[in-house]
Amino acid sequence: MKNKKLILISLLLSFMLLISGCSKLNKAEKAFETFSQKWTQNDYTGMYQMLTNDSKAIISEEDFTTRYTNIFSAIEANNLLIEINGDKVKEDDTITIPFKLSMNTIAGDVNISDYKLNIIKEDKEFKIKWDESLIFPQMTKDDKVRVNVIPSKRGSILDKDANLLANDGILNTVGIYPAKFNLSNIDAKIAEIATTLDISEENIKTKLDANTNPEHFIPLVDILPTDSKLNSLRGRAEDGILIKEKAGRIYTGGEAFGRLIGYIGSITAEELENNKDNGYNDTSLIGKAGLEQVYEDTLRGKDSAEIYIERGEEKITIAKKDGEDGNDIKLSIDSALQSKIYSEMNGEKGAATAVNPKTGEVLAMVSAPSFDSNVFTTYVTKTQKSKWEETNNADEINRFNKTYSPGSTMKLLTSSIGLENKIIDSNATRDIKGLSWQKDSSWGDFKITRVTDPVSPVNLKDAVNHSDNIYFGQVALELGNNKFIQGIKKFGIGEELKFEYPMEESQISNDGDLGREILLADTGYGQGEIMVTPLNVALSYSALANNGDIMQPRLVISENSESNIWKQSAILKDDLPALINSFTALINDSGATISDGVVPGHRVAGKTGTAEIKKSQDDVNGTENGWFVSVDPDTAKISLAMIIEDVKDRGHSHVTVPKVRNVMEYYLNK
Repeated sequence: MKNKKLILISLLLSFMLLISGCSKLNKAEKAFETFSQKWTQNDYTGMYQMLTNDSKAIISEEDFTTRYTNIFSAIEANNLLIEINGDKVKEDDTITIPFKLSMNTIAGDVNISDYKLNIIKEDKEFKIKWDESLIFPQMTKDDKVRVNVIPSKRGSILDKDANLLANDGILNTVGIYPAKFNLSNIDAKIAEIATTLDISEENIKTKLDANTNPEHFIPLVDILPTDSKLNSLRGRAEDGILIKEKAGRIYTGGEAFGRLIGYIGSITAEELENNKDNGYNDTSLIGKAGLEQVYEDTLRGKDSAEIYIERGEEKITIAKKDGEDGNDIKLSIDSALQSKIYSEMNGEKGAATAVNPKTGEVLAMVSAPSFDSNVFTTYVTKTQKSKWEETNNADEINRFNKTYSPGSTMKLLTSSIGLENKIIDSNATRDIKGLSWQKDSSWGDFKITRVTDPVSPVNLKDAVNHSDNIYFGQVALELGNNKFIQGIKKFGIGEELKFEYPMEESQISNDGDLGREILLADTGYGQGEIMVTPLNVALSYSALANNGDIMQPRLVISENSESNIWKQSAILKDDLPALINSFTALINDSGATISDGVVPGHRVAGKTGTAEIKKSQDDVNGTENGWFVSVDPDTAKISLAMIIEDVKDRGHSHVTVPKVRNVMEYYLNK
């Protein structure tokens, strides 16, 4: 009986020890989970509070939190995941829990599987025994964690002749070395720098006053090395004026290219959040506008990065990621043509697009006024700030991808659709009299008006030359809703346009229908609700120089190297002679109404268009936009459409004509 009691007691003690051991292991695991959670939440203060007294004796709370903060922010650690990685081991008073850590870093995904967390019971709580191996398992005392980043090269943007439009290069930073600058003539030198760089003296003084270290270089502005402003500042080290080199993005096209090429800049918190899984960090540069933004994924490079432990002369790699340079893009843009068009627009608000009728290559895309992209990678002068204020930041609007009412440029489409559907016979005439007309009394007070009353009857050539709204309104009505819409879509209006640059979608009407008679008639001469981009207009007229076909427009020829037809037989071949005859006569023939569009030595076809922007037919306060589109049907080198905004009371569409004519003469004689 006595032996049975001893056995029972022994079993009971063993069970109690087992329960006690399991309890300790469970509590230790709970301590591990708490420590892990605080780590993943960057709660380094909370982690420190869980350390043993011995651990706290070897590292202070400030050093602990600073070290973890500096290391894990430097390696850009995020999405930390900590998991137990094996069996827990109890030895004496220490319970060891193996674990693994995975995270995203500047050097890519990191997975480390050989961590060990030693936990002991101290002051009735389970505490963490800490040393440097809990930063990285390979670390020992006095080791340093280093990050080496080798920046990649961003892809360049080139024109059709491989001339650089945007590329990584060297900028100059103008700055002050206070130890010498402050020795003499401070105010005079501040005034000189401010005048030379066209910046405020106050800005320079503020930076000087904020500096506490006379040996510290104070950067003022970044500037292009070719900028003449640098000439008087070079070689002034003895005066404390220094010029240093730095890597930067350089744009070579000037204002003509600003809205097309765009620029890069420092990534914002919102952009970083939107691209959190794409390898960006808070010091990244990113495309902000134009092709720099549209082609960000192509142009952007990926930096090389290495995280390593430095132990004396030894280097122990934790993670390494090979980088790659961004890819170049080559455009179809003719830089000289782009610059010529911008120069002719001379600060007017407007846009222009030129295409090659045979290949679909976009030769120019201009928005005016524009900006020099270098402003956003260097600095903004006082003069530039004043200009922006005076123009109410007019260059912030990209106009070449906007839609506008086409005005009378629409009359080519109506003519072509009318001929195809036998509503128009080029040899037939219409008996139209007077300056206004309405179908019947159901139109109420609405009437179609025209500027001139040519000798009746009116044929197609007369109607085009005099831009006869009544003629084209009647044609649209006789075509009817369905046939007219079908014909408009043959030119790509109201249809999806696949193009490398985001464009506003063209439309036939607000709801895609022309069921209302007045709207149908209005659309026939380019008013109504039809909206097009300058690219749409240039493409429509390019059919005159390409056997009636419209090519798929191409801008980035490094990706789209082949020419393809987009709209076959937009104009029927049998109708081309009549249309070419009519749309060249109004420029080149005797009695032409657009004789100021003639290009000596060349036959060009084209059309002006005055798009009225008003609330009603009686509105006398509305504005007008002036179009002119010109194409060379014989040599088929270019189709150019330009729109100038707000031309009312200053020549209407003829404000645009000489600008386009000068460009056409330049390009056709090139």
